[in-house]
Amino acid sequence: MLRMPGESADAIDVTSLPAEVAALIERLKQQAQADAHELARREREIALARVKIDKLNFELARLKRWKFDAKTESMTAAQRLLFAEVMAEDEASLRAKLAELQRGLPETPKAPKAPPRKPRRRALPEHLERVEHRHEPEDTTCPNTDCGRPMQRIGEDVSEKLDIIPAKFFVHRHIYGKWACKCCQQLHQEPAEPDVVDGGIPAAGLVAHTLISRFVDHLPYYRQAPINARSGVHTPRSTLASWGGAGGVSLEPLFELQRRFILSCTVLHADETPLPLLDPGAGKTKKVYVWAWARSHHDPHPGVIYEFCLGRGAQYPVAFLGGKGPPSPEPVWNGTLITDQYAGYNGVLDAKVYPQRKAAACAAHARRRFEELSRGGHSASVVATEAMLRWSRIYRAEAAFAEMGCEERRHARQGFSRPLWEEFEVWLKLQRTQVPDGTKIAEAIDYSLNAWKALTLHLDDGAVAIDNNLIERQIKPWKLGAKNWLFAGSALAGQRAAVVMSLVQSAKLNGLDPWAYLRDVLARIHLHPSHRLDELLPHRWRPA
Repeated sequence: MLRMPGESADAIDVTSLPAEVAALIERLKQQAQADAHELARREREIALARVKIDKLNFELARLKRWKFDAKTESMTAAQRLLFAEVMAEDEASLRAKLAELQRGLPETPKAPKAPPRKPRRRALPEHLERVEHRHEPEDTTCPNTDCGRPMQRIGEDVSEKLDIIPAKFFVHRHIYGKWACKCCQQLHQEPAEPDVVDGGIPAAGLVAHTLISRFVDHLPYYRQAPINARSGVHTPRSTLASWGGAGGVSLEPLFELQRRFILSCTVLHADETPLPLLDPGAGKTKKVYVWAWARSHHDPHPGVIYEFCLGRGAQYPVAFLGGKGPPSPEPVWNGTLITDQYAGYNGVLDAKVYPQRKAAACAAHARRRFEELSRGGHSASVVATEAMLRWSRIYRAEAAFAEMGCEERRHARQGFSRPLWEEFEVWLKLQRTQVPDGTKIAEAIDYSLNAWKALTLHLDDGAVAIDNNLIERQIKPWKLGAKNWLFAGSALAGQRAAVVMSLVQSAKLNGLDPWAYLRDVLARIHLHPSHRLDELLPHRWRPA
């Protein structure tokens, strides 16, 4: 019986059909039912996946709002750093889940859009070892059955993946041969090479690694010990501490030479920061200070030195720069000192006592006072916002002079920056007459106007930086370190930290790998001629 149009397959009288046809129809019906069930299941899965994708897209959007929300500005620098790390981890996780879900969905037609830009990923360093993995087809004959000829290699695609092997310990075996003369009864043997730790097991590289882990990576000894133990090397905290102490002593002669090198620059940056010092007698910590001194931001040979001091009084910069107290063979420093207007520096910048010294103020500190007020949402914020626009013009001009020489920079500042500063001064004085005394905006204006001569000193000297940000960046490692090792155990430990930090931070300023520098210096310093010891300073160091 023929099926009429619109008539269902069930209306067919299968009994009148041959057995083979009836069986085929039954199998087709079962397959259609199975396909319908599979299609319904697939549609449910797709609907569920789309719900999950919508949820992930919402989470990504919320992450972006959090990331760029103004509230993040109220965090401290360390909090913002941790927040950014967590946001990056969460975003990567959500994007991975999103990609995994989208791989299982059928492609839906979308409006054509511009090809995505490739990310500007920094190339992997050339000095890294390359381990090649070749991927070639097992069969290089043409897969076309009508051809079957050998194929020719026409090129290759190369992708690089970065990998790591955790710290690898190894042992240096020093074998000293013994030679004897039987007739003269004489014994001859090479003398033992001097070590950083006399009679100890660590080579210079391990001592350098211990110091770098503590003073660059800020890992206390109690955290270094279990890290080493994962490689099967037992290094108790007391052992690591003794290695660090011996390494610091070996570097002390370089510390004194570094101090002289810093003082040979006629433009210095200065800053200080508090540090907790353990006071065993009182059972608590007390506040001490690390003073930082760096060569000019525009100096071709950068360097920094730290002094561990028990206080913040004026006597410490006086002692460092010289000029008072008992006669010293060292010359008195003269030049331009860039500070944050802390009163402790007034003693070394008194024009009557030190006529050859000049005071330069930090524009970033003056700008920061307006920046804090510009987000206040009150009447003062209008003045502060206008001030921030003027600061922005000044800093944009300064950025354009970054690669110039000192004299060329001075001429450029005279032509482009000075008019901006002069106009800014007139505007500040006008605004000061319109704001009440005692307000925050009045304090911000007074701070700048009272230090105007020092703030604009850089306009007449191309070697002077516009602000003191250089030294503030060199202070940050101490703040990070104090959050990890909490306090200095003693004044001697603080001074030792200053020795190591002065050299490794100067190495970083000169573009050196601090571990490679420290390892080489510790290996050579005991045999290096004392009159040529300055060759091991970071700005002059060359690998052996």
